Amino acid sequence: MECFLGNPISSIPSISNQVRLNGLLTRTTKSRLCVEVSCIVKFEGKSRIRRSFDGTYNKRLFLHSTWRINKGVECIHLIKHQFLLKSGKFTTRLQRIGQYSEEFRSSVAGVFYRTVVVVMMVMTLGAAVSKSPSWALSEENLLFLEAWRTIDRAYVDKTFNGQSWFRYRENALRSEPMNTRQETYGAIRKMIATLDDPFTRFLEPDKFKSLRSGTQSAVTGVGLSIGYPTGTNGFASGLVVISASPGGPAERAGVATGDLILAIDGISTENMTIYEAADHLQGPEASEIKLTVHHESETRNLSLIREKVSLNPVKSRICKMPGVGDDTTQIGYIKLTSFNQNASGAVKEAIETLRKNNVKAFILDLRDNSGGLFPEGIEIAKIWLDKGVIVYICDSRGVRDIYDTDGSNAVAPSEPLAVLPFLYDFSRLSRCLLKVNKGTASASEILAGALKDNRRAVVLGEPTFGKGKIQSVFQLSDGSGLAVTVARYETPAHNDIDKVGVIPDHPLPATFPKDGESFCGCLQESGAACYLNRVELFSR
Repeated sequence: MECFLGNPISSIPSISNQVRLNGLLTRTTKSRLCVEVSCIVKFEGKSRIRRSFDGTYNKRLFLHSTWRINKGVECIHLIKHQFLLKSGKFTTRLQRIGQYSEEFRSSVAGVFYRTVVVVMMVMTLGAAVSKSPSWALSEENLLFLEAWRTIDRAYVDKTFNGQSWFRYRENALRSEPMNTRQETYGAIRKMIATLDDPFTRFLEPDKFKSLRSGTQSAVTGVGLSIGYPTGTNGFASGLVVISASPGGPAERAGVATGDLILAIDGISTENMTIYEAADHLQGPEASEIKLTVHHESETRNLSLIREKVSLNPVKSRICKMPGVGDDTTQIGYIKLTSFNQNASGAVKEAIETLRKNNVKAFILDLRDNSGGLFPEGIEIAKIWLDKGVIVYICDSRGVRDIYDTDGSNAVAPSEPLAVLPFLYDFSRLSRCLLKVNKGTASASEILAGALKDNRRAVVLGEPTFGKGKIQSVFQLSDGSGLAVTVARYETPAHNDIDKVGVIPDHPLPATFPKDGESFCGCLQESGAACYLNRVELFSR
């Protein structure tokens, strides 16, 4: 028996033909063996080729693999029985085969390892998929996922309070009951609670509608802005009228700022949320509503007819401050109750009206402002500022955006000053007085911080609430909604006011009058307990 060993071949053309080997005609075919042993056996005067994978050689050749693998982990092909070299003894050839086998083992080990890793990854992925709900998602599941996705895209803290937001979704879909709409709402609230953010909240359709209507320019109701201001004892003093829209049903009936609303349509407001109260006050045009209102020492039952009311968030008046002799200084008092769609336009209108009455300075009262639309806060800041930064918008990576002004939208960057000799520096009247308190939050705090840090206003009052975060409102497919914290902000001096608030330049007691008429009295009557002179108002 004579054996032949084929050389390793790095590149073989893809062909199929016949070659003559020791006088025998043999067909060539493709093979993944890079080295192959072929033996010619002489038996009874006849010769035939015995292939390496036949008979007794089959097992040994597979134990000593003769494949080679290139760096791309691809087999180099060989045409069987082509270019064979004649050899002496089979055992010598087998040793050379073993040499190639060792080279193959080192290469195939890496391939095997990578193959195992890939298989394990596929199995792990398959296991993860199998753990996901295998049933079709219900309508309730889809609503939950819509809320989850909204928070995932918009929320400012991408660590989601140090938890795996994707894992929470999978666990909730497997374990949280979502068979009814109320169960789904409960699952959404539970998900939001894990963020530990009091300003990111879920609003059912009726509450979401009330929130949206509060930022619009008109609403069908009785024309009341309401709130739960903090009383002198530190607790909420009840559902209080912040302002009554001029000419609206409530104002015509004599409802005034500071009145307590005890009941709406016979339902006590004692345990009623602000959203529920707002929803009860609104209704179809021309429908009737009954209010129980406490005014000073009198309780009245009123029957009002709802109508389309324009929500004007601004009330203004002129305060006269006594001067030397008959000289008086006219101060324009502007009360801004919210930042709805009308806010910036109403402030401009009030300034122009007061300016026609020869005012020499302004008082901007933001106490108990309910906040509102962030863009309106920016626009109102531009009214008062000649130039400068208004606010820095930040996320987890730092400053993301800067809002500033070049003075092109300024309406009252400075005002002409009356000459009041020897009393104080008259130029200080060019500043605007800003009044704030703990009921001042959100857009109003941005405005207060911008006016203070740009030295445009002297800030009086109490530290503000300290809500240094910005929320955006998102509507879900069923009419409910989410208020999601999308950013935090810093004042122009890079002060983060979250949980600290805007610190006033001068304090004022919490009992200081909040309505315009009483406030003006504190400027006019030097003998009043709340008296403020001009130096206290406009100096730092």
